[in-house]
Amino acid sequence: MPGLKSVFGETVVKILCNRFGFKISGRSGSHVRLSKEMSEGKIGTVVPMHDGLKLGTLKSILKLAKVDTEELADYLDIDVPFGRGLSPTLVNII
Repeated sequence: MPGLKSVFGETVVKILCNRFGFKISGRSGSHVRLSKEMSEGKIGTVVPMHDGLKLGTLKSILKLAKVDTEELADYLDIDVPFGRGLSPTLVNII
C-alpha cells in the first residue's frame, strides 16, 4: 500500500458509494453507516467523517466493506500531500 496515507472520511464515503455500490443507510453524529446488498447477504461499514483517517481505521473500514486497499487507491490521486489540511483529490469520480 505504498503512497496510501491519511484519507478524509468524506472521500472514502464518496468512493464507496460512487464506485462500489454502497448506499448511506444512516448517520449518527460524525459517523456514516454504509450498506450494500450482495448475493451472500447484506454487508456494511461505518465511516467516521474525520479529517485524515488513520491507516488502521481505513483498513478496518475497507475490511468490513470487503474492498481491497489497492482498489480504493485506484480512485485516489496519491500525489496530494495528505495530512496538511488538504482534501485528497478524487480522480475518475463523477
